[in-house]
Amino acid sequence: MARVFLDDRWLPKSVLCLRDYNANKFLRDLIAGITVGLVALPLAMAFSIASGLTPQAGIYCAIVTGFLISLLGGSKTQVGGPTGAFVVVISGIVALHGVDGLFMCTVMAGILLVIMGIAGMGTAVKFIPRPVVIGFTNGIAILIASTQVKDFFGLQLAKVPGVFWQRLQALAGNFHTISYTATALAAATVLIMILCRALSNRIPGAIVAFLLGTAAVVLFKLPVETIGSRFGGIPSGLPHFVIPRFRADLIHSLIGPALTVAMLGAIESLMSAVVSDRMSNDHHNPNVELIGQGVANIVSPMFGGLPATGAIARTATNIRAGAQSPVAGMIHALTLLCILLFAAPLVGHVPLAVLAGILMVVAYNMGEWREIPQLLKLTKTDISVWLVTLALTVFADLTVAVEAGMILAALLFISRVAATTTVSQVTDEYVEDGRMHILQDKDIPYYATIFRIHGPFLFGATDKINAVIEDLHTLPPVVILRLRNMTALDATGLFAIEEVARQLHASHRILILCGAREQPASLIHQAEFEEVVGAENICDNVQSALRRAGQVHDQLEAAAIGLKS
Repeated sequence: MARVFLDDRWLPKSVLCLRDYNANKFLRDLIAGITVGLVALPLAMAFSIASGLTPQAGIYCAIVTGFLISLLGGSKTQVGGPTGAFVVVISGIVALHGVDGLFMCTVMAGILLVIMGIAGMGTAVKFIPRPVVIGFTNGIAILIASTQVKDFFGLQLAKVPGVFWQRLQALAGNFHTISYTATALAAATVLIMILCRALSNRIPGAIVAFLLGTAAVVLFKLPVETIGSRFGGIPSGLPHFVIPRFRADLIHSLIGPALTVAMLGAIESLMSAVVSDRMSNDHHNPNVELIGQGVANIVSPMFGGLPATGAIARTATNIRAGAQSPVAGMIHALTLLCILLFAAPLVGHVPLAVLAGILMVVAYNMGEWREIPQLLKLTKTDISVWLVTLALTVFADLTVAVEAGMILAALLFISRVAATTTVSQVTDEYVEDGRMHILQDKDIPYYATIFRIHGPFLFGATDKINAVIEDLHTLPPVVILRLRNMTALDATGLFAIEEVARQLHASHRILILCGAREQPASLIHQAEFEEVVGAENICDNVQSALRRAGQVHDQLEAAAIGLKS
């Protein structure tokens, strides 16, 4: 067993990256880590406050889990910490079981994540179909935004109800208490973040808005609620190490929430790791990542922290700032620790309206709203799965939504696999039609290559298409994807093909699809996939695809001659 875990497959990325580490990489990690640490400060406090806890709990979580996830995880540039995905779950657990219940739930979820990683279940997240994931993220984004309305508009409301529709009623009933100063401050925060994003992805809008908003409150003595006025400020010094109080009577009632936290943590961290891979041209280890996430969540409550997972926005900021290894993530945690030790009194001046504005932007960014128009072009089954998951997330309970989503995923998979079974008579027309699709008598030219998908291409199998782009630089100008033996296709599979098409296009290569059967061809047309690859690059059979490849080659040759002349 010890020999197994010394294998590179089980080593954290921090160990693997240090093998060729140097001073230049450390300098770039240092700059990236400090940048992300500053970005993480307002987010950590905002997520904690939205969860019904003190702002320092979010900072403690970001310090402890941010360091451990980078140290023990399987991603090179991923940054971990408290995220919006947990806000709804945490607030519900705290309301029902108190802080002790939250700490127990976090430890239980951490143990589950470690078990999942050791059992090799890091790839199991791919079995959640795209409509379910979009439904989760849409619903969580709506819930987060609804919890920020009070501070965004400065409403005088003693307590925001936990149930969504009751929350809307309470907010509407107290809207006459609006503070125009708080509203202007929050709106300015949103505007600053949008402008920073429009100018450059490298400008951390959250930091700019955070600093300007806080400075405005201090300089002009604006009458708005701050962290100091509501929570008494942030205590200086190191977080205290305390073993959470174990309550056996809560175990049974916390099993469901712990599964939800573990599932959301796994989904969020592995989705973030995939984003990290695309931006940094790396490949994460999903099982090691889950183990690192699990250990971080076990330790977090011992320092008064929340559940944590990979944070997509902070990870993207980390990479754009030049991060080269997990050292950047560890420096981000140490930056927050330095702020806690030496600048805690200043944090008390931070206005809650600014944090609400930041969270509104975070809720919008995490909502996957751009996916909805594409989703609405798909089958009624995909749309209904998305709507059910979204409705349950918003109006019922996230635990129920996760369970229902998994059941829907299983039923959807069974239904689509069953639909791939056909019985038909072999006729002369069938044989003749097949001649256009066979490869045996076709010459594949040097400027093209053919990949095939065999069997149903549904969620759970979509990672196999990575074989197309594993050695992207070695591929010829034209890549043909033969779909003749692809018996079924769903939204997740179509999304995977679209991602491959975009990566090939970015490398100045052309993707041609050919030979799709009735159900996949119908979905491809319904989703308007022609806009992605071009209608001329969707062919009826491989013979037509090779003819189209020849046309593309001739066009490229003509363009090259024109440039030379």
